[in-house]
Amino acid sequence: MSEQRISLSLISHTNAGKTTLARTLLGCDVGDVRDAPHVTVDVSAYTLIATPEGDELTLWDTPGFGDSARLAKRLRQQGNPIGWFVGQVWDRFRDRSMWFTQQAVTNVRDQADVVLYLVNAAEEPADAGYLEPELAVLEWIGKPVVVLLNQTGRSRPHAEEAAEHERWRSMLSGYQVVRAVLPLDAFARCWVQEITLLHEVARLLPGERAPACARLVGAWQARREAQFEASMGVLAQSLARAAADVETLPETRLTGVLRDLGRAVGVGREDGNDEKRRALQALGSRLDTDLQASLDRLIEIYELEGHASEELPRRIALTVSVEAPVDERKAALMGGALSGALTGLGVDIAHAGLTLGAGMLTGAVVGALGGAGIARGVNIARGRRGTTLRWDDAFLSELVVTLLLRYLAVAHYGRGRGEWRETEYPAFWPPMVAQAVTSASAPLLATWSGRETGLDASAIASSAAPVIAGIARRLLDELYPGSPG
Repeated sequence: MSEQRISLSLISHTNAGKTTLARTLLGCDVGDVRDAPHVTVDVSAYTLIATPEGDELTLWDTPGFGDSARLAKRLRQQGNPIGWFVGQVWDRFRDRSMWFTQQAVTNVRDQADVVLYLVNAAEEPADAGYLEPELAVLEWIGKPVVVLLNQTGRSRPHAEEAAEHERWRSMLSGYQVVRAVLPLDAFARCWVQEITLLHEVARLLPGERAPACARLVGAWQARREAQFEASMGVLAQSLARAAADVETLPETRLTGVLRDLGRAVGVGREDGNDEKRRALQALGSRLDTDLQASLDRLIEIYELEGHASEELPRRIALTVSVEAPVDERKAALMGGALSGALTGLGVDIAHAGLTLGAGMLTGAVVGALGGAGIARGVNIARGRRGTTLRWDDAFLSELVVTLLLRYLAVAHYGRGRGEWRETEYPAFWPPMVAQAVTSASAPLLATWSGRETGLDASAIASSAAPVIAGIARRLLDELYPGSPG
């Protein structure tokens, strides 16, 4: 076997999700996925990644173990159990379970450098009756095994997940061939977990394989890092376009200006202003379109299929600034805007007696914003003859939360789930992301603070990208502490 070729055999009890996980890791549809036993009937090899030096990391997708108890009973009766088993001739049609199992065992014995054994983590370890006989087979083969916890469900706080993982580690600690137990859900894994897995594989290989494995792990990590950086660029550009967007109302006569000023200090009230409503709708429509386009781009970057749904718009608060001559402690505003309970439903915001309305935007769960810090009144001291509307700092900070939540959703979406579907986020994500954005309020504010003096979207995006990337990395570190990614 070439020292530059490293093979991973992916095995499990039948119908545990091997091919689904293979699709997620490969970024393309391979094999057949159905909710039925023995869907995979042949051993198939796929190249996960290769390097210019000729290194290659191969993933073998194998048929699932079938009647594990009967298999283990027969093997225990043999002096050389694995040699006897792979030497038998099983009928593919009359004894399908044994024939499929033989294919998996033969592949592991002959091809695997490391075995990836997938288990259903939705079960309690003690209830998984197939574990003991299948691990007995792997013990007889003797190759190093990494147990992958599949079907772990939606993302949960790290402490909760760690407790579940520890139950499995404890249960499997008596098997010498089991060298690591790692979470890697075929439906909800994140790319940093893939890198953790590959580092574990590298640790289990003999020394002469180390250089090739190091190059392969580096190439895999570089690929995922490139996707991450491209995604942060998409988020930054979406934020920048919103920050630079403006709507200028038609020229206002003096009586209209005075009426607006009266409303700004609470004198008078008017619920209908066609021009402001039209401008507000235009801002919202452009942002809605932009958010859908940015999500489509994230889906493409992560080699998924499908598109941002037009059926899941949420009402979110439209906090629009009427440009004013005062800066109302912007950094403090951002922290305050994010500190309230995240609601998932926006509300119409009545500001200074004028209901600016609410729009239908495709977005994520955002907080209902209060009026603190919204620029008050119309600035006529600078000689403006029209009123300019733009997204204010509080809204832009909430937009960063929205964008990061969408990034996390895409980064955790396994290709085996089929086309992209936007669903509710895990309950702990929105407050976690909001807190991270609040902590970075000052550098975030600085990225768009020059827009009043003509800073364009391109400049804002260049400034915002590293800030957003830093927040995203801190979130990934919080979700997966200690991960090498």
